[in-house]
Amino acid sequence: MSSLVNPGFRRPEGAAMPGMHGGSSGERELQEQYGTQDRAQRFYDDQMLDRLNPTMIDFIGRMDMAFIATADKNGECDSSFRAGPPGFLHVIDEHTIAYPEYRGNGVMASLGNILENAHVGILLLDFVRDLIGLHINGSAHIVADHALRNVVSDLPVNHKGRVAEHWVVVRVEEAYIHCRKHIPHLVPAPREQREWGTDNVRAKGGDYFGAKAEKNELAESLLSGS
Repeated sequence: MSSLVNPGFRRPEGAAMPGMHGGSSGERELQEQYGTQDRAQRFYDDQMLDRLNPTMIDFIGRMDMAFIATADKNGECDSSFRAGPPGFLHVIDEHTIAYPEYRGNGVMASLGNILENAHVGILLLDFVRDLIGLHINGSAHIVADHALRNVVSDLPVNHKGRVAEHWVVVRVEEAYIHCRKHIPHLVPAPREQREWGTDNVRAKGGDYFGAKAEKNELAESLLSGS
């Protein structure tokens, strides 16, 4: 397989190897403290895989949203939302997935973190049909759209306004269930045409939380000396 898809990655010293499902040292410490070792070990043994099985692959193909967790080299965290048509998270093989980075606001918080720290966590939730979730943890790297298409022939096609500039390719190290008991049942509602790739402030949500207005007010206050 091309090194674009599956580059070498060195795990940090002391980290559990994929497939061992031993949990982090912090997990183990708290399991012992709270007496949950047996329950945790059953979960590791029964539910955690170091690859995607056929049911997981089918599930990923139905999902139209994902929550992405990253951290920079200092451990400062970021969580981000990604969405697209069903199957926008593309399964390359049982050990590798890729998701597109469409044109956005230019901050590139998640990509910047991945550049410093390859670890990534992805949470997929089915709010509509099966009310279940899938965690995928692994190591990620960034590949340009044209470069990945040269080695992965069945990537989803680009559409006007929704063009992948880059892909985040993730090597799967852990895949496991997120239980359904607290996942709400949501009913999709029709909505206006989405303006993919737009710079229109209103379409992007504007200053919904008032942050810009608050900063402007503070700046005016400082300038006026009040």
